[in-house]
Amino acid sequence: MSNPTIQTLHIIFGTGPVGCWTATALRALDLPVRAINRSGKRPPLMPADVEIVAADVSDRSQAIAAAQGAAVVYQALNPEYHRWHESFPALQQGALAAATAANARYVSIENLYMYDSSQPIHENSPIAPVSKKGELRARLGAEVMAAHKRGDVQATALRSSDYFGPGVTGSALGELVFGNLVQGKKAQVTGSTSLPHSYAYIEDVGRAAAALGTRNEALGQVWIAPHAPALTQSEVVESACRLLGIPTKITVISPLMMRLAGLFVPAARETVEMMYEFTKPFVVDSSRMEKEFGLQPTSTETALERTVRWYKNDFKPQ
Repeated sequence: MSNPTIQTLHIIFGTGPVGCWTATALRALDLPVRAINRSGKRPPLMPADVEIVAADVSDRSQAIAAAQGAAVVYQALNPEYHRWHESFPALQQGALAAATAANARYVSIENLYMYDSSQPIHENSPIAPVSKKGELRARLGAEVMAAHKRGDVQATALRSSDYFGPGVTGSALGELVFGNLVQGKKAQVTGSTSLPHSYAYIEDVGRAAAALGTRNEALGQVWIAPHAPALTQSEVVESACRLLGIPTKITVISPLMMRLAGLFVPAARETVEMMYEFTKPFVVDSSRMEKEFGLQPTSTETALERTVRWYKNDFKPQ
């Protein structure tokens, strides 16, 4: 049974694609939204009627001031990949402090790095990270639930696999796939092209986050966002090329090539330990949230159509 929607201010820390699509979903519910980033600038995907405030969330006093009046706080922050260990703990501490000070609910938006992925991943899968980033994610996730159990804050967590969709550039299905294709280049993928991998469409993640922030039954639990059936990387690229009306163009970056690139590019170096996701099956079972919240993943065909359209019309190569 659903609960009444919370009709007061929703604060989003982070204005990347997750923050923007969470704001879009909340505005579709006619809820007031304030989004917080360092610059105070409005990203193109952020709804025009969302208030934008500048703050450094790693500074607790700034985070608390920015979140005054919040009923719900969403932690959608994502520091640079090679700065996770130095940046993420303070960012989470600031966001939790802000939610606690405002007596607000807390929605922690996370990923699946902490799970044992040898079997399809669901909410009760073993926590068994095989990477340093997975260990960090496990620790941060445990801190959120510990804060909930202590009564510091009413919290819930949303976890998802690799994002793709409008606005998503720095992901396995981001600029190096769709951005390359719309520029006439080959899509670049890592690992195997023939193993199943579950991806999270970014609009679905935003809707799932908004659901967790507005439903009482979400509290104190971890939820996995809706995911369409797993695909191989070849299937994704073939579908994208078909939508673009071009022959399939794909090149595979091996683990060795990624390690060599990592000698010069910090982001590539930090990606090496995560390549197990693409050298073995990585499949997600999101049926629990789909059933409990009545949410269904966007069909892969529709999601890819919207993604390709955004890359054709709005993507700006760096």
